[in-house]
Amino acid sequence: MNRIAYAVLPATAVALAAAVLPSTASADPAPAKKDHFAVIGDVPYGADQIARFPAWIGEINAATTEFTVHVGDIKNGSTVCSDEYITGIRTVFDTVENPLIFTPGDNEWTDCHRANNGAYNPLERLAFIQETFYPTPGQTLGETTRKVEADTAAGYPENVQWREDRVSMAAVHVVGSNDGTLPWAGLGLTEPTPEQVAEQSARMDSALRTVRGAFADATRRQDRAVAIFLQADMFDPTYEATFSDVSAFKPLVQLLIDQSNAFHGETYLFNGDSHAYNEDQPLVEGSKWLSLYGVDGSSELRRVTVDGSNNNTDWLDVTVGRDKDEPVLTWKRVPYVH
Repeated sequence: MNRIAYAVLPATAVALAAAVLPSTASADPAPAKKDHFAVIGDVPYGADQIARFPAWIGEINAATTEFTVHVGDIKNGSTVCSDEYITGIRTVFDTVENPLIFTPGDNEWTDCHRANNGAYNPLERLAFIQETFYPTPGQTLGETTRKVEADTAAGYPENVQWREDRVSMAAVHVVGSNDGTLPWAGLGLTEPTPEQVAEQSARMDSALRTVRGAFADATRRQDRAVAIFLQADMFDPTYEATFSDVSAFKPLVQLLIDQSNAFHGETYLFNGDSHAYNEDQPLVEGSKWLSLYGVDGSSELRRVTVDGSNNNTDWLDVTVGRDKDEPVLTWKRVPYVH
């Protein structure tokens, strides 16, 4: 029926349409849409942010990002690590329209030994976090899920790899409090327990394996960049760290130097933990961090810390570039409206 109707349009109508509609013969082609994704962390902190969090997720949804990464700390460090709170955050996470990758922070499990957190055994909280946020290993959270490569066999389904527009990405479970090695003082302990030490060692091994995998995939596929996401700020500029403060991170720092130097493309690191936006190159030649960690070599790796805690007034919008003359990843902070 439609074909017949179009066939009998008066000639004057056809002429009018030709005059009104813009010609496409000489128009410049529309620029290709660039992929972009969101990074958030250390949110929500406290009652006010908990109330605002669903609206903030709604704003990220409205931006139609390809995916969102939450780099850990879904609560502040002085509130109770209850089942109800953790499952409540999972409920909000379920409203993220596109895939959500979540890597845990210390506040939701390693620091839960504190009296004001409920004096939990952190390893019990870790098991609950994994049960709550990774019920289907190899699949993201969010209303629209995507497949990711997870280190499930090692018991760390949160350590994952994926790929976006020729950028190899990995989220690894590496947290503050010196990667969870500080004594559980809230339980009356003054030294790390054997179970605590064994867990950190196994988790770091899994993180290292995941990072190696991301670089290996990037090399094999001739990707343009590698991006790593984690919670811990291993290069926190807000205080003067000693090696004992950061010693647990040394294997990962050395691996990032080695792998980024062997890789032909760019390397990026996104983290939370220290709460104040920062971008730098902490591993360039001459950096104080090289001597503090006692590592070999240096790296041009670019690092970004997202706003968090009281600075949680924005989300990080990261764009994947297409032009060979521009950086592979660029970013801007987008203020929340609500």
